[in-house]
Amino acid sequence: MNASEVGVILIDDLRSFVDGRKAEVARTSAAGVQLLDQYRGRRLDELWLDHDLGGDDTIWPVVELLERAAFEGRPLDIGVVHVHSANPVGVTKIAQVLRHWGYHVRAAPGSTDVGYLDRPTDTR
Repeated sequence: MNASEVGVILIDDLRSFVDGRKAEVARTSAAGVQLLDQYRGRRLDELWLDHDLGGDDTIWPVVELLERAAFEGRPLDIGVVHVHSANPVGVTKIAQVLRHWGYHVRAAPGSTDVGYLDRPTDTR
């Protein structure tokens, strides 16, 4: 599946979409940054972000990429950013930063759209 076929990205170390919807999935912040780089100049309908990505990894490198792009006057074209983390402080901080830079953010902690499945859809 390439970036031009899917308008949804999920960045989460463990969860996947429970309804099986098509999405590109990144399991680390580094993979998330790489995936978003592929979307520069393209429309992304939805971006789903988890805060804690296992070990010391967090979503902040991804947030910084989005922030930097907006600061440089080239924000990524994202319909809505869903912050689905179970970390309430993380959700608040991510939403605050991204809204400041003009991204449309929906705080969705505990969203039932994502869940722990037996097998991840992608292992990047």
